[in-house]
Amino acid sequence: MTLESCDQESGLKTLHFTEGEISCKNEKGESVDWFVIYKLPKYKINESVGTGLDYMYLDPTLPSWQRSRFLVNDSQGALWYTLGQLYQDHKSKSNTSAYLLYNDDPPLLDYKKNHGHTKGTVLFDMEQGFWLSHSVPRFPPFPEKGYGWPPTGKRNGQTALCVTYRGAQFVSIAEQLLLYNPRVYNCSLPEIFMPMFSNLSILCQGVRVPISDKKQAMKLTSSRGETFVNFAKSQYYVDDIYTAWVAQDLKSNLLTETWQEKEHELPPNCSLPEHVYNVKRIQLPGPHFFYSQYDHSKWCVSQNFKQQWTCIGDLNREDRQAWKAGGLICTQNPIIYMSFRKAVSWYKGC
Repeated sequence: MTLESCDQESGLKTLHFTEGEISCKNEKGESVDWFVIYKLPKYKINESVGTGLDYMYLDPTLPSWQRSRFLVNDSQGALWYTLGQLYQDHKSKSNTSAYLLYNDDPPLLDYKKNHGHTKGTVLFDMEQGFWLSHSVPRFPPFPEKGYGWPPTGKRNGQTALCVTYRGAQFVSIAEQLLLYNPRVYNCSLPEIFMPMFSNLSILCQGVRVPISDKKQAMKLTSSRGETFVNFAKSQYYVDDIYTAWVAQDLKSNLLTETWQEKEHELPPNCSLPEHVYNVKRIQLPGPHFFYSQYDHSKWCVSQNFKQQWTCIGDLNREDRQAWKAGGLICTQNPIIYMSFRKAVSWYKGC
């Protein structure tokens, strides 16, 4: 349960979490197995310039995208309630939970090219926690700063996937993150988590270790028994993750929506058994239409409605990112699939 109070001097809301397990939180602050957020871009087709802070929300209780009544920078909503657990733990100096913040373009620090193109937050204790994977540069803030949305995060569309996992699953997640080679800009790993989570200790120290595999797909099970598949590639697997690996492994033609700069974008690919096409225009309920050039999110869906694969992640379809580490989290959840598949307004084939 989450309770709110208001600081008499500052007028700012403060979260007070009662005893309970760490998890993804919905728009009301209640625990959910997973949620997806699609932040709308500032510039949309045939619409006046928007705030760049509105978003669509989806979780297991909803049949399709729901326009949130909150903004992503509000002191309410799924992101704020979820990450609030991290900020509250930091404030209380808890030694019963561990966390990891990573972003190739972190807040307050310079961008560096030698890390994976990957962004996310992990928070867990021995019982349970969440993995929030997103596409937002300079987010989230350092724990001592409290929740906030970066000013640079308004222009483009962005996605975020949060999944709640039981504690033991974070051993596997840590193994996958080693391949990601993430830029960890803040972390906490109390002694009680060693040596079970030694891989996280390595990540916290910023040490790059030799890896035996260039890529690895691993099944993860959410707290309520739903299967997700994480595709993680290192910088030593030099290829387009969508074309060369994910589409072929899932045995599915994929429609891919990723941010592509014109001089580096990869064209649709039909040279392998499973084809990969580029989404050029997105439509979300409202209706909200926007072009891929204003969408910084990274996701793909099966072209065939029967296969129902959706993957959300880190990497763009452009030539430079073939040399980048990162990954995708995939699911055959029908709610997630239909929500993203219907969002494909127009794509470019071979």
